[in-house]
Amino acid sequence: MNYPKVSIIVLNWNGLEDTIECLESLKKITYPNYEVIVVDNGSEGNDAQALQEKFGDYIYMIKNNRNYGYTGGNNIGIKYVLAHSQPDYLLILNNDVVVAPDFLNHLVEAIDADASIGIAGPKVYYYDFPNRIQSAGAKINMRKGHIHSIGIKQVDVGQYDAQQEVGYIAGCCLLVKNEVIQKVGLFDESYFCYWDEVDYCVRATRSGYKVVYIPKGKIWHKLPMKLKIWTKTPTRSKAIDLPSYYTAKNNFKFMRMYATRWQYCSFLVYFFGFHFWFMAGNCLVYHRDARRLIGFYRGMKDGLLGRGGASTCAPPLL
Repeated sequence: MNYPKVSIIVLNWNGLEDTIECLESLKKITYPNYEVIVVDNGSEGNDAQALQEKFGDYIYMIKNNRNYGYTGGNNIGIKYVLAHSQPDYLLILNNDVVVAPDFLNHLVEAIDADASIGIAGPKVYYYDFPNRIQSAGAKINMRKGHIHSIGIKQVDVGQYDAQQEVGYIAGCCLLVKNEVIQKVGLFDESYFCYWDEVDYCVRATRSGYKVVYIPKGKIWHKLPMKLKIWTKTPTRSKAIDLPSYYTAKNNFKFMRMYATRWQYCSFLVYFFGFHFWFMAGNCLVYHRDARRLIGFYRGMKDGLLGRGGASTCAPPLL
């Protein structure tokens, strides 16, 4: 097998323990030609210093002066890599992920074998439920403005073992060809977080590339999941309203950018006729947390009114 160079970008923000576990799993991978860039996104403590001391020359550390979000933080890492390394592939990897030793071999082998594939992603499992699928790729329903992870919460019995083209790949692990970044550009920083990977995969698809799910590549992501509705959803973040806010706001942003007029009207009917009430019940009954609903409402309002500034999407680099 040919081993093209891969630059792995790991974004850390106040997640020292998770990042250490992620990097320890990366040190065990069998793929021989890679580098690791850790971007500390303005952590409050001494995360950057602790990581540099623990991992030494295994990582290259970039320390940001503030939190630039998922999009801005990863863009800073991507810009550094393209200026100094010129890899064949870039791997955007969440810090709350643990990888299988051979995951990168499978991703690179699949994407390298087909020139039309621009972005590839693995089979993602729940960290706390290691045999339950979190994502086997994902779908986009433009009529409803709805995204859905394939296989979510299902026990893996081989039902998603076929490689297939998908609407988008979960942002916790994206393998992107360098040429895609040169043609499509960087992440759109106006998203800050959430829906950004959906936007990026759509931009890649509209530029002529395939987005493909690779089942042999496996990772485990620390996204909370509960099996009983009456159990309070665990969370490690005090700012629990922010994910709900950005998810709702960016839902409207994405649809304004990519939906046809008919699709956008259909989305509005679906959103206010069903999704709004579903989310209210989801926040109050399933998660049992009113802060989520407040964040969702604020995001919906700002998204509907188009607040949040104009797109700062970086232009192609060539």
